[in-house]
Amino acid sequence: TTAPLVLDVVLPAGRSFDAVIPAGHNAFAYVYGGGVVTIGEGVGSPHSARVESERMAILTNDAAADGVRLMAETDARVLLVAGAPLNEPIAQHGPFVMNTTAELHQAVADFQRGALAR
Repeated sequence: TTAPLVLDVVLPAGRSFDAVIPAGHNAFAYVYGGGVVTIGEGVGSPHSARVESERMAILTNDAAADGVRLMAETDARVLLVAGAPLNEPIAQHGPFVMNTTAELHQAVADFQRGALAR
């Protein structure tokens, strides 16, 4: 299991939100509404980045990190997504993502003949 975490965070101006993200998880935060959000990797971490609306931050999956702190300079909405790495190969073309090139070719062929729309 990938132990997914998906949070839609509403932050009033001047407020913060701490989220625990398990060590080693991949994570990102997408600011999709409002103003600038400062994202600190690891609650209480001195490392941070300012992220403006319609921008995304890829968070560290450092084993020492215990989560993330989001701080809103103005009212903001943030999508926070995390999960355990799959540790599998990835083959990608357009909207198709598979594990191997052969699977990718099959998915494209299935799409072209309409087999995915059933």
